Amino acid sequence: MTRNYIIADNQELTGFAIQSLLKRDENHAVYRAVDKAGLIQLLKEHEDSVVFLDYTLFDFADEDQLLIVAERFSLSEWILISDELTPQFIRRVVYSSHQFSVVFKDGPMSEIREALQAVSQHNRYLSQRALETIISQQQEEEAPSILTQTETEIVKGIALGKTTKEIAAERFSSIHTITTHRKNIFRKLGINTAHEAVKYALRAGLIDASEFYI
Repeated sequence: MTRNYIIADNQELTGFAIQSLLKRDENHAVYRAVDKAGLIQLLKEHEDSVVFLDYTLFDFADEDQLLIVAERFSLSEWILISDELTPQFIRRVVYSSHQFSVVFKDGPMSEIREALQAVSQHNRYLSQRALETIISQQQEEEAPSILTQTETEIVKGIALGKTTKEIAAERFSSIHTITTHRKNIFRKLGINTAHEAVKYALRAGLIDASEFYI
């Protein structure tokens, strides 16, 4: 029986690596989705596909959209493979649906192979790091972290649609420094995407809805 795989990852190197792993099995078909609309169209055509998704680089606005799509295509199985996912996000998707497996790009290749093996038997796979993240979050809920003045200003810039390069130029900082701030901000707020940063900035009163256009 042919198994369909959809690679929803905008990094060509990752896509190449996944396809190389899949070549071990001749009974498969591999498709590539570059955005959410393309992914949904492929799932309409191949409802029981295994989806490799880098959530942080794809155009899902938030985890609610992801869960809605997964629920709509209930025969699909998902392997989330990203550089970094927040504890809140991992817990939400894992507790909401058994369709999701979780591995990390900086983890050993053996974990991706194990995830593939598990999913081929319709089982969920959680990497060691994902499990430790869930357990540590259960044992100790972190107190909300307050953003520094610099981080607050950077969040406002992100929410207004400014690029990392533009924010760095405005602040006379390096792109690396702003990127580090951005990672710390997302970690503190428990968010994964710029869209979620916009929602935070609106709730916190950092920007007015009239300041940007959707």
